[in-house]
Amino acid sequence: MKRTILLFVSICFLLTGHAQVKGYTPTSENLKARSEFRDSRFGIFLHWGLYSIFGQGEWYMTNANINHKEYAKVSEAFYPHRFDASQWVSAIKASGAKYICFTSRHHEGFSMWNTQQSGYNVMNTPYGKDILRMLADECHRQDIKLHLYYSHLDWTREDYPIGRTGRGTGREGRANWPEYYAFMNRQLTELLTNYGEIGAIWFDGVWDHDNDSVPFDWQLEEQYALIHRLQPACLVGNNHHQAPVEGEDIQIFERDVPGENRAGLSGQAISQLPLETCQTMNGMWGYKVVDQNYKSTAELIRLLVRTSSKGANLLLNVGPQPDGTLPEIALNRLSEMGEWLATHGNTIYGTEAGEVVMGDSIVSTKCGNVVYLHILSDKVRQIETPFNGKVKRVVAYADKQKVEFRQHKGKLHIPEINIQPGTIDYIIEIHRK
Repeated sequence: MKRTILLFVSICFLLTGHAQVKGYTPTSENLKARSEFRDSRFGIFLHWGLYSIFGQGEWYMTNANINHKEYAKVSEAFYPHRFDASQWVSAIKASGAKYICFTSRHHEGFSMWNTQQSGYNVMNTPYGKDILRMLADECHRQDIKLHLYYSHLDWTREDYPIGRTGRGTGREGRANWPEYYAFMNRQLTELLTNYGEIGAIWFDGVWDHDNDSVPFDWQLEEQYALIHRLQPACLVGNNHHQAPVEGEDIQIFERDVPGENRAGLSGQAISQLPLETCQTMNGMWGYKVVDQNYKSTAELIRLLVRTSSKGANLLLNVGPQPDGTLPEIALNRLSEMGEWLATHGNTIYGTEAGEVVMGDSIVSTKCGNVVYLHILSDKVRQIETPFNGKVKRVVAYADKQKVEFRQHKGKLHIPEINIQPGTIDYIIEIHRK
């Protein structure tokens, strides 16, 4: 019966979707979800799939040119016996993160849930349990939002039109876009029908055809319309490294805070949509056994602050291990970030981008009439900056002690700042009248 319903919904979508997407107007539920998303400021990305078994990162199949049929044999070894959804969600919630984004299906094509659309899924492994079901149930129980990553590209399916990646994975190039597109939409229907409330669908992979001589038509607006019909409050984002298109609800930046493009993936203009930047805790998204180059807690907190100062969320990645546990060093970082946010969270959550920016050393967030000046270098001794509006008082955030200031001709001058060496983030509250 369930399969019949899913098929009927997909057919209706394919017949009527295009006519319903013109002039996308978000619903009141969607606008409310956007506001809640914007206020949350911090989420955790979880890249987990068969690639974790190899311990070479999530791009291992294409980087090593492994035949997809040989690669798929590792599914017979997928048995994450220590996976505990409750432990995952509890640790992430304690970090101060407000949502989780989980890779339901990455470029390797393996589905981490009980999909009826392909046998290449977690149920056909020795583990044989619906990972996504357990994670979704626990997120709902602990009241933390669940977002789902979904890959537009696939290195294993013959019906996917081969792009610039996955060319050495042994496919014969029997592309059938209508068939593949219908497959994706049936899977998305499952995800948005069988797993309760989903906060967002996080797409990735459109860039696989960015070198085509004729622009590839991904039929995104029709697909987005399907999502919004199934769950109006579900946000749609796409990591396509371009300006948002019709039907998207959030804008994603990869490995850079908005307005920067140091990694070369985020040069697009900044829109008025809620913003999110995704970044790795170490170097890779998926688990890589030799990658122990984790950013320090101070670096991660400063990244969160700088991202918030741009009015954006930070989606910080953790790559679970083959046994189903989160790396110990990642758990330590999450715990320490949680301790910091427990004390400083009201300078991050529910704030807007602040107008005071002085390189990477001094940034700001604001909430109402209060501007939180974040000083991210212990070398700063004084501040002089343009500042709009009349200042009522300035105090140190930690102890609310008065900070001397002068305001003259549109500039705010704080003549003396004493920061202890090693301080991660020295915060000054500026109260406007």
